[in-house]
Amino acid sequence: MAEFAEPLLRLITEFKRLPGIGQKSAQRIAFHLLRAPREDAERLAQALFDIKDKLTICTECNNISDGEICVYCRDPHRDHGLLCVIEEPHNILAVETTNTFRGLYHVLHGAISPLRGIGPEQLKIKGLVDRIHRGEIQEIILATNPTVEGEATAVYLARLLKPLGPRVTRIAMGIPVGSDLEFADEVTMSRSLENRREM
Repeated sequence: MAEFAEPLLRLITEFKRLPGIGQKSAQRIAFHLLRAPREDAERLAQALFDIKDKLTICTECNNISDGEICVYCRDPHRDHGLLCVIEEPHNILAVETTNTFRGLYHVLHGAISPLRGIGPEQLKIKGLVDRIHRGEIQEIILATNPTVEGEATAVYLARLLKPLGPRVTRIAMGIPVGSDLEFADEVTMSRSLENRREM
């Protein structure tokens, strides 16, 4: 490995710790910052400090927020009777980019995974049950990931929440648009057949 000055080597090492950043990418980013004006590095450093100092978890839905209540929970134009349950805060982006969902969210901060020692008690489920008991929620959409852990979480939540009153639904999963059937795995194909609709 090439020899770098200690501060540069430390920066490269820190960038390599980020997900998806390997040695070459870390070096490119570090050398870019080395050549950039000091103001660029200061803005980056301040942005990093700000996410640690100025962000918190929404007390209502567990989303990342810059205040006690996040932008979705405080939006009066959203449907407060419709709740989408997701695993992580970044999953909200996938739902919001559809421009079709106008309800609220509830972030679990994970999924049930016995192999990793994550059970229901480690997830943000109590707050979800509390929100249902308040009586405003009419439908809960379970939008956990289509993984073994996501499925286990959805099944657990469906059993827990159905007796509480609101309608509980699961997002449909199927063949991606533009894909060929031959590339679909059996679970995806099975889901596509189960969730077929009238045309």
